[in-house]
Amino acid sequence: MATPAASSAAEAPKFVWNEAKRRFESEDQKAYIEYVLRENGKVMDLVHTFVPSSKRGLGLASHLCVAAFNHAKSNSISVIPTCSYVSDTFLPRNPSWNSVLYSGPGEMKSSI
Repeated sequence: MATPAASSAAEAPKFVWNEAKRRFESEDQKAYIEYVLRENGKVMDLVHTFVPSSKRGLGLASHLCVAAFNHAKSNSISVIPTCSYVSDTFLPRNPSWNSVLYSGPGEMKSSI
């Protein structure tokens, strides 16, 4: 468990994988990105990102995406970006993560 530092405002936010709730979340559990596992756990469908209004504009949603994509990459899991934030904002700004996207049969794509 991480220990809080006195100057936490200056530190990068920390996120944890909450496997039971199927999400990656801020330490205070107020900001999170939820997922559904598909294809026997080989595909992570990112379905919803939430950041409370009091914490918006701090880049937390992007950090949550990075946590989820890092987890997927390190565990050889592909990602389906169902959440509109992931597909419409995060991925266009961070195209290096496109290599982790799911490209199997019946591929799900954004409806843009």
